[in-house]
This record gives sequence, structure tokens and C-alpha cells, in this order.
Amino acid sequence: MADTFTLYKLIILYMLDKISFPLSNAQLSEFILEKEYTDYFTVQSALSELSETGFLKVRTVRNTSLYYITEEGRKTLSYFSKKISSAIREEIDSFLSEHGYELRNEISTPADYYRTESGEYAARCRVLEKDSVLIDLTLTVPVKEQAEAICGHWRDKSQELYASIMKELL
Repeated sequence: MADTFTLYKLIILYMLDKISFPLSNAQLSEFILEKEYTDYFTVQSALSELSETGFLKVRTVRNTSLYYITEEGRKTLSYFSKKISSAIREEIDSFLSEHGYELRNEISTPADYYRTESGEYAARCRVLEKDSVLIDLTLTVPVKEQAEAICGHWRDKSQELYASIMKELL
């Protein structure tokens, strides 16, 4: 069991090492569960252990945990990457190349809301590209449901809205 558990942790490290952006808990779980390597609870245990040992850094945005590989995680992966079979590596590479744009788009357009001191709700929506913020828009609305709706629609509408704003301002 310890050997297969180690493999799940290495799969997670390998996935995060192969891309230049963080992945959410759901995105990492989707691949592992889709391939039927293990169950959801084992994936959660692996993520937790990797975070506790400093191999992953986790950031939470609107109830979504985003995972980044650390330098320590990269070192560990370099020592043990041979334990991941070439077949599994190919499956991961294929998954990332097939879904890379969608995975990145989900992460590069974060949206969250919070309650303001005046009792209203502020929806903060951003478009990120690598280490740059292309747009950072905060809209204040009177009710929580409106803030949730704004955040929910941001991912689908952000590129169109960004293009429209740029066109109007330039």
C-alpha cells in the first residue's frame, strides 16, 4: 500500500511539474479518478501529505484549493520520477495536452466575492497571465446572489469583456 500511495503522490507532483500554473483539487482529482488509479479519499490524503511535507504549496480562492509544486517537490520528483511508469507518464502528458487550455483558463480567471463594511458584496474578478494581472475588476452589488452570479459568469465572459474594455479605452 505504501508503494502505491507513494505513486499517487508522485503522479500529483509530476502533473504540477509539467505545467506553469496551479491546478485545483478538483482538476487533480479528475485525472486520477478518471483513470481509476484510486479513490477520492486517497487522493485527498496524498494532497494533504504533500502539502504538510512542503512538496506542495496550497492557496485557497473561493472555496477552491489551488496547488503549486515547490522547489522541494521538484527535487523529490527528480529523485523518484522513475517510479512512475512510462505508460502513466504518457497518460498524464496526453491529459495535460488535451485539457491544458481548459485547465489553465479555469485558473487564469479567478473570481471571488466578499462582504464589504457597508454590508454590500464586492465581486473581485481578474484575468491573470503568468505573473501578470491583465485586469482586476471589483464590482459592488447589494445582494450575495448577484456577487455569486458575477463570479460564476466571469470565466465564460472574461475574455470578451477584457477585449471590449480594451477596445473602448484604446
